Amino acid sequence: MDLLGPADMKKMVPIVILVIALVLYLTLRSVKSTILTLLVVFFSTIWAFGLMALVNIPIYAVSTMIPVMLIAIGVADGIHLYSHLHLYVRKHPGTTKLDAVKDMLKHMWSPVVMTSVTTAVGFISLLTSQVYPIKYFGIFTAFGVMVAMVFSLVLIPAGIMAFGLPKFKDKKKKTDNKHSDQLAYDIAEKVLKHKYVTIFATIIIVAVSIIGMTKVWINSSFLEKFEKGSDIVLTDKFINEHFGGTSTLNLILDSKKEDAFKNPAVLKLVDKMQKTVDGNLKVVGNSFSLADYLKRMNKVMHADKEEYNTIPDNQNLIAQYLLLYEMSGDPDNLWKVVNEGYNKANITFQLKSDNSKAINAALAQIGTFKNDFKNLGITMNYAGSGYKALVFTDLILEGQVISLIMSLIMVIILLAIMFKNFMIGLIGSVPIMITAVISFGVMGWFGIPLNSTTALLSSIAIGIGIDYAVHLIEQYKINSVCGDKDLTVKRTMAHSGRAIMFNAVVVIAGFLVLLFSVFPPNRELGFLVSLNMFISFVGTLTIMVILLYQSNIYFKNKISPASSRIKQELHRDKED
Repeated sequence: MDLLGPADMKKMVPIVILVIALVLYLTLRSVKSTILTLLVVFFSTIWAFGLMALVNIPIYAVSTMIPVMLIAIGVADGIHLYSHLHLYVRKHPGTTKLDAVKDMLKHMWSPVVMTSVTTAVGFISLLTSQVYPIKYFGIFTAFGVMVAMVFSLVLIPAGIMAFGLPKFKDKKKKTDNKHSDQLAYDIAEKVLKHKYVTIFATIIIVAVSIIGMTKVWINSSFLEKFEKGSDIVLTDKFINEHFGGTSTLNLILDSKKEDAFKNPAVLKLVDKMQKTVDGNLKVVGNSFSLADYLKRMNKVMHADKEEYNTIPDNQNLIAQYLLLYEMSGDPDNLWKVVNEGYNKANITFQLKSDNSKAINAALAQIGTFKNDFKNLGITMNYAGSGYKALVFTDLILEGQVISLIMSLIMVIILLAIMFKNFMIGLIGSVPIMITAVISFGVMGWFGIPLNSTTALLSSIAIGIGIDYAVHLIEQYKINSVCGDKDLTVKRTMAHSGRAIMFNAVVVIAGFLVLLFSVFPPNRELGFLVSLNMFISFVGTLTIMVILLYQSNIYFKNKISPASSRIKQELHRDKED
């Protein structure tokens, strides 16, 4: 893992840069804009890993996704800034670069800061996890997002002032501009026209997804993080096929009575449990305990006759056998299965899989003997590599639930504070909640497990997906001064809808690069986050727009000269 992690990062980052550069150029139609935006994400990535090195945090497997995340997320700020700049230059062909930069910062600094803060909050919520690699991932990704925000608001305007306005390679005819706006208007009209159908379809999809969520299972199998043809997987397979197994589950039996494990009744129950578990579960390759020692000694002491391969009925005889073994010269082997007071015993089960389902099956079978041991005054506890993996998955699930709840609460509060309206906080979070439900539903229906990588899904979806909502609500707020709901939606779609679409395309392209990862969970995450972004993008431009439209929420702003100009343009569009 220590070798494959950095190697995987070296493989993915160049691919990410190439994909992002291509998509950015196709989106922005400007070489200068593409270079400046890439510089922003380059610096944010360097700063994030520089901070990791400064505080001496190692690169874990999940850490290999940090540069991919920052590159995919960081370009969003640049896209929204340049999208606004493009529209301003289009409407004011003779503008100076100073006026264009002033207008861009005046209108876009607030949504850029808001989206960066909400994105960072989504990642910071991962601090609720008890798994340290996931905590570190959240901290340094959030730091990188905030660094990207600062560089976006400083480097891009500085670059425009130094190198001039970007020469957008786009058609500049007025008829083409009107056609572009008309397309956005047509989309807005269709969304509003079919709003009830959209709501009904969403309810059906969410209901099906909720059923799928019940099928989600947890798995943190170490081996499933590697390719099936890798050396470690093939070696593990060979050992499991020809020997007892590579994973262990240790059952620790504890009694308050000294010499409890010299009692024939206790030892026979241990032997019975081993035979039951070994016989009923194919995943259990072998088991070993104090009972096996005594059965072997009893058999040897009776001329190696098979009928004596049992636990003696006499406790004194058992004590004599154990005393002989202790005096044999190497009693250390004995202390691996029992302590010197004979009141604690260790039963080792060798497992042929570290899969959580297999370990749970073994625990369930062992658990059927819990009451029998309890009646003898013995308690049960677990240890071993397999059990540690299971505890790890439980921590992941617990952290996932807490992280999801915390993220949603913080996002709702932040949106309510930013827009000074609690209802806006709720409306803005609806697409994210729908996205989270659908994504986990897809995991359930397609049998994709929740593991240390896919556990990041909800926080990532919330952190990135809320960007769409913030930009659209901010533009809706600006356009609402016209007092016409239909026209407000149309103009909002023409401005923010286009930028959100570009943002979604770039983010999805960035996350799809994870499909080239050597870690299967990373590939699953790449697919799921890309799906999340698509659902969030569609949900923002449909469900959230419908909710804003139906809620009759209008933002009461003072009519500034800028607002008056917007209002005049809106009414002019209405007359057209």
